[in-house]
Amino acid sequence: MEKSKVYFTKEITPESIVKMYETLGVTLNGKVAVKLHSGEKGNQNYIRPEMVKAIVEKVNGTVVECNTAYEGERDTTEKHIKLLAEHGWSKYFNADIMDGEGNDMVLEIPNGKVIKKNYVGKNLANYDSMLVLSHFKGHPMGGYGGALKQLSIGIASGVGKRYIHCVGKENGTFEDMFQVDQLKFLESMADSASSVVNYFKTKNAPVVYINVMCNMSVDCDCCAVAEDPCMKDIGILASLDPIAIDEACIDLVKNSSDEGRDHLLERINSRQGTHIIDAAAELGFGTKEYELINVD
Repeated sequence: MEKSKVYFTKEITPESIVKMYETLGVTLNGKVAVKLHSGEKGNQNYIRPEMVKAIVEKVNGTVVECNTAYEGERDTTEKHIKLLAEHGWSKYFNADIMDGEGNDMVLEIPNGKVIKKNYVGKNLANYDSMLVLSHFKGHPMGGYGGALKQLSIGIASGVGKRYIHCVGKENGTFEDMFQVDQLKFLESMADSASSVVNYFKTKNAPVVYINVMCNMSVDCDCCAVAEDPCMKDIGILASLDPIAIDEACIDLVKNSSDEGRDHLLERINSRQGTHIIDAAAELGFGTKEYELINVD
């Protein structure tokens, strides 16, 4: 497989996000889903609506989310809608909780390593293309969060999130989510990510990936109580390959001289976080081999 192109800029502004999208030379058309993390109530690190307003308007997109599998302010549609308003998303954008009502859509994964199906928000079917706009940071369970996590846990319904966490156990409990083999959990995420990529591929619909490396805490935006960022901001990356863009982000952290690097790497490595990248590459919907192209 040829190396994937990953574009990089150190500049983190609303305008530079748009510039990185334009650099890819792909037009997201039709009804565009913009998958991002809207932030748990109390979290201080998530990327604010004002930062992404220009790119969402550029693609004429709808901000999409799904309910969570854990208790909080986003585990029911009613609470989730309220928090989207509190965080300012509804002020600027049309927002769609894709599993807000009705049955989930099931995507088959015949070549899945661990799971053979993925439950996603049924409203995914309403979109013609997608922008996966990820805040790159650490994560308490996955080690890190980037494009692959957005594709998997992010687009899975509340039921689907628990199914992935429970590595395919039907009707798994909240407690079951934390008592599974870590590598199988990461492989389940890779499986579910592959199903979303393949879904859009069968529709001949483009998917664009943008990772923003700012506010990099060891904790996820899903944490109501999160550590403050431990590293200085690095920049923005854009690619058509979700595996390559995450691999590039990991390498940028590894190659950094920032004094907080080791703390973030400890979180990633202690959870064997990069195994999702290896598993995804083996599934063949992208490659770890990339060319990093600087954009002035």
